[in-house]
Amino acid sequence: MLLNRKIFSALFLVAAVIISGSILYSQNQAAKVIPEEVKKAVRETDYQGVRIKKFPMAMQCWTYRRYTFFEALEKTKALGIDYVQAYPGQRLSKDLPASVVFHHQMSDEHLKLVKDKLNQLGLRVVAYGVVDMGRTEESMRQVFNFARQLGLETIVTEPADEDFPILDKLVKEYNIKIAVHNHPEPSKYAHPATAMKFLPAVDSRIGVCADTGHWMRGNLNPVECLRYLQGRIVDVHLKDRSDFGTKNADDVAFGSGKANIRNILAELTLQDYAGYLTIEYENEKEVLTPEPTIKKGLEFIKNITYYQDYQPLLSRYRGYYEKHGWNHYGPGYFELDPKTGVLKSQGGMGLLWYSRKKFRDFILELDFKCSQKNTNSGVFLRVPDVPTSDDYIYHSFEIQIYDAGEGIHKTGAVYDAQAPAKDAARPTGEWNHFKISFIGDHLTVELNGEKIIDWKAEPRGKVKDFAREGYIGLQNHDSISPVYFKDIYIKEIK
Repeated sequence: MLLNRKIFSALFLVAAVIISGSILYSQNQAAKVIPEEVKKAVRETDYQGVRIKKFPMAMQCWTYRRYTFFEALEKTKALGIDYVQAYPGQRLSKDLPASVVFHHQMSDEHLKLVKDKLNQLGLRVVAYGVVDMGRTEESMRQVFNFARQLGLETIVTEPADEDFPILDKLVKEYNIKIAVHNHPEPSKYAHPATAMKFLPAVDSRIGVCADTGHWMRGNLNPVECLRYLQGRIVDVHLKDRSDFGTKNADDVAFGSGKANIRNILAELTLQDYAGYLTIEYENEKEVLTPEPTIKKGLEFIKNITYYQDYQPLLSRYRGYYEKHGWNHYGPGYFELDPKTGVLKSQGGMGLLWYSRKKFRDFILELDFKCSQKNTNSGVFLRVPDVPTSDDYIYHSFEIQIYDAGEGIHKTGAVYDAQAPAKDAARPTGEWNHFKISFIGDHLTVELNGEKIIDWKAEPRGKVKDFAREGYIGLQNHDSISPVYFKDIYIKEIK
């Protein structure tokens, strides 16, 4: 009987261990699953309808790991790329001993050589990593000081759990971002859920370096991972791969693999991602000559980028929007949300006009939203001179925004001159898209993809004459029903 009790106790203990292990395993596996609501949101998103923004491109020097850092800079410049992400340990130059490498502990003498080379080529190092920052504030501060010396925006690393409070303190002090990188398993951050355990509790300048290729290695959908990490992406290592997993899969040119680069860039556009697309090409078969594949991929990105040849009229610096280049005439003003880039009118009637240059022939695109059905505003084209009185309204055309109006005073009309062919405005409170083309005297307006104006411009209504070139302006009409603008782009037609 005693023996049976011992056997029973042993079997019970083994069973308990197995059950506990199974529960822990199930919990760990559950933590590695993208939430179903995220997957559903991705499935329901019309990525084909997204107007993809132009993102700045950078080169991760690991692409040129068989070359020196200086050679990597020269090859990057030859590709037409102006930004680089350095990594620790790359030999600095063929003219220096092999022991001299790019690193945050390099001497002042070698750091000066780096700066001189960058200036010579017109390049900037914008990020550094993946780097082990150590486990102490002193060692981490050394990396931050190095980043400040080079004017870096981002440090890419894979921190330990206990590092986050120190990093939180340092990003606030230095205003330099931390990007948590996702090497594939067995790396700690292979799944985005791991980083998300820590990120909500720290400064928003601590986010992730989203490596799309490494997610594919782990059979994760990059678009779903990006959506899951929305708001915390500070860097992207952009890769396309021939297949998911690792068996017989390689890095390939953007657009020729299974990553779905178009949807990746569309998702980043929807998130208004403010960082760089960093090229990191790791195909060992092409390690000495990656340029043909990179050029093919860059051409693919260029072809799918809707705003490739456009100039944004709201500038952005380190992720924050600014009104530099805009002036305001008359009562009221526009306030700008620096995080979202949304302009909101206050008071009126006045004009916010882009003063940096006059535009002759152009395509202007922007999004606008009305707070009420009787919201009244407009987009002024070719304002001939610096506004010093209300006289500009008689010498420039206004594309009207006024859902409560009729005919020549309705949304999409050339105010007081030409009525829209149809009502294509979305319900009040939703964003609308204008595409306005003014070439010579030919003026066309598309509202939400439908052409509503196709007109040979002539003086009519309040407009006595119009200039061949002029400024772009946005009207703030009153203090009761504000209008909102965002994503203002212009393409000059030569």
